[in-house]
This record gives sequence, C-alpha cells and structure tokens, in this order.
Amino acid sequence: MTIPFSPPDITLLEQQGLLEVLNSGWLTTGPKTKELEQKITQWCRSAGTVCLNSGTAALELSLRLLGVGPGDEVITTPYTYTATASAVCHTGAQLVLADTAPGSYEMDWQQAAAKISRRTKAIIVVDIGGVPCHYSQWLALAEEKQKLFFPSTALQSYLGRVAIVADAAHSFGSQYQGAASGAIADFTAFSFHAVKNLTTGEGGALTWRRGLPAQQLYRQGQILSLHGQTKDALAKTRAGSWEYDILTPGWKWNMTDLAAALGLAQLERYPNMLASRRRCLGVYRSILQGLPVTMLEHPTGETASNCHLNMVRILGCGPAQRNEVIQYMAEKGVAANVHYKPLPLLTAYRNMGFSPKGFPNACRQYENEVTLPLFSSMTQEQAQYAAEVFCQAVGEVAALH
Repeated sequence: MTIPFSPPDITLLEQQGLLEVLNSGWLTTGPKTKELEQKITQWCRSAGTVCLNSGTAALELSLRLLGVGPGDEVITTPYTYTATASAVCHTGAQLVLADTAPGSYEMDWQQAAAKISRRTKAIIVVDIGGVPCHYSQWLALAEEKQKLFFPSTALQSYLGRVAIVADAAHSFGSQYQGAASGAIADFTAFSFHAVKNLTTGEGGALTWRRGLPAQQLYRQGQILSLHGQTKDALAKTRAGSWEYDILTPGWKWNMTDLAAALGLAQLERYPNMLASRRRCLGVYRSILQGLPVTMLEHPTGETASNCHLNMVRILGCGPAQRNEVIQYMAEKGVAANVHYKPLPLLTAYRNMGFSPKGFPNACRQYENEVTLPLFSSMTQEQAQYAAEVFCQAVGEVAALH
C-alpha cells in the first residue's frame, strides 16, 4: 500500500466549479472571488475578508494595513514556516523571535511579553497543526502592555495597543472558546495552498475581527492587493467605468476566479472533510497507545481543531533516529514529514543573528517530531496501515540504537 502525505481532495464538484468558470469567460478576480469572500466572512463570523493569492500575502497585507514598517518591531515564534517571518522582513520592520513554551509548539507568552518594547507594533501567533493558540492570553497581554504602545498610524491609534495577528495557515475551520478562527485575533491570515485542509490550489485570505473599521479595511485591502489600483477588473467592466487611479505602488496579490471556484466547492464539502480527518486521527490514536510517543492534542478544553496535522514526538529520540523512522516508513510506502525546522536552524535567519542556542525549547520540539499522513480522502484502512508502519519503524530504530 502506498500512502502519500497530503494529496488534495478533489471531486466532481470542484471539477464542475472550474468548468463553470472556464466557460464563463471570466478567469481572474471576479464574481466567484467576491462570493468566496462573503462565504468565508459568514463561515468565520468575521467583520470582513479579502481573498488573496497566498497566505503569505495575507500575513504581509495585515502588517501593511497596520502601517508596520522600518523602525518598528514584530514579535513571532521560531517554530513556524519561513512565511511568518518573511512577511515581517518584507515590510522593513525588525523581526523579533520569542521561544516556545517548554514542551509546547506555541510561543511562550512570558518570553514574548519581555520582548515588547516601544517599537513593537504587532505579535504574530501561529496555530500549529490546526490547534488554535490561547488567544485570550495574547489579547490580554496586548492590553496589559498598552502603556508601552506608541501608535504611528490611524489604525494603530484605533487599536490603542499592539496588534495580535494570527498566522492561521493551518486552522481554517478551527475554534477557540466557541469562536471561529478568523474572528478572534485582530487580523487572521489563512492559507489555501494545495496541502491545506481547504484548498484553492494556491491562495489565501485575510479576515479581521468585528469592532474594526470593516469597510475601510476591505477597500484598503483591495487596493493594496491589486497594484494600488482604485478599481479591480470586475468593476472596470461596468459600462463607462474604465477610468481608474493608482493610489500607491501596490502588490499583485489578488485571487483568481479559478482559484475561488475550487474554494467554493471545498467549502460546501468542508464539514464532511473535517469529519473524515477526525475519524482517521482516532484510528491513529487507538493504535499508537502504549508507544513511547506524544501526539498533538486536537480537541482540548478550549479548542476545536480542524485536525490539519498529525504531529507526533518520539520520546527519547534524536534527529538522526527520527530521520531513520521517516526513511523506514518511506520504504514501506508511507510518506511522513517534519513540522517545523525552527527558523534559527535556517541559513537566512542565522545570517540575521538568530542562534539555535537562544531557542532551546523550539529546538527540542523539532528534534523528535514526525508528522504522519492525514488527509480528508484518507480511508480508515490507510490510517491503520500508516499507524502500524510507524509503530514498526519506531521499534526497528529503537532496536538498532
């Protein structure tokens, strides 16, 4: 049996949606993109949504809307993919990293608190594997540090504190304390990349919570994501409406209707797709009981996870042995992965002065982490086989060492 890591779950419904767009004569940002924005807003119960061409664009757009730039600081975690940090670097702001909490994938709020300064404009927290961060804690920290906050833009003044931005690339469909991901943090950036729970091929979205100036943010988000242009292509097609202006040299971040058609079909099927993931995760959990491992807990007292990643740590195992486990599984036809290599282990961030020694908790989390295959079209038989191969791999590697 061959089991891929995370193939996209595409059905006839997605194919029909794409065909409809192909036959419509409208491929780029248009009615389907607008419909997806509305449906995401409804799904998340957020104040608004801008659909974009990636989750990375969504993260950077949040910082651009806030007016973050040179001279500012943004705090985030080393335990994430580079997109979280690169969005900060692109603005010209100073990247500040705070280690994860001991034994946790989430950034340590006490370490983050100690790094807040007069220059701090945002904290980007990361939902790992689909499990939301402790948002009440992060929002409370931002309120607690109000005296240190010095706004430099109208939106920063409106907030009156450090902004909490969610890198929710993994957590579309998750909940925290009964609230949907997308409506909790000040801004939430989603990814709809091919390996995500809900995909548009490539794509993403930025949402913002209620209480922020929704129409203004949507208008500004539209402008910044399409070259700074005052009208998108759809608006320009209306009779006599060709005229436009460029308000700022913006970016090319808009989503296409082809991508949105995929997203709309996926959203229609999403509850069943999540249920399938939960069933397969249950198979893993039952088989891995008794093995010297810890699994990322998806349902907790506060959170309802979308079960995006099945992250497992092999106790007493180092990086070399972890890699042997992954190789053994590959030879048996089962693809596995690692999430994530902490940023200070990567050349770009070492060159910025970040050292692994400064982030021992994140490095310990990484050293023995294996992500096992989990996807919505996975059968329970596939989950059982993958779990059994993992058990065999752990046993074989332990016997060798």
